[in-house]
Amino acid sequence: MTKEVPGNYLRAHRRRCGLSQQDVGMLVGYGHAHAVSKHERSRTAPPLLVALAYQVIFEIPIDQLFPGFYAAVMQSVSQNVQELKLDMEKRKVKPSPEKAQWLTTRRIA
Repeated sequence: MTKEVPGNYLRAHRRRCGLSQQDVGMLVGYGHAHAVSKHERSRTAPPLLVALAYQVIFEIPIDQLFPGFYAAVMQSVSQNVQELKLDMEKRKVKPSPEKAQWLTTRRIA
């Protein structure tokens, strides 16, 4: 995945709720605003538990809070699914019925 992924709505939702970065930092367990600022500017991706905390705080699904990161993950996983299929074909691996169904029903990016 790419290092720089633009696009998240943390700041918009934080402001809509009337919360400061310090407030949100305390709510997610940081106790300060520094990391929240970095997440809002997409300088760093939040750890999973912090992203889930943002979801709880703002009552917005993670993929809607971080559409840029979500799009990058979708693209990466889509490429990896294709690589998995090619690798299995190359190694002549016969997938289980469950895996075969999963691979044929993947509609990723």
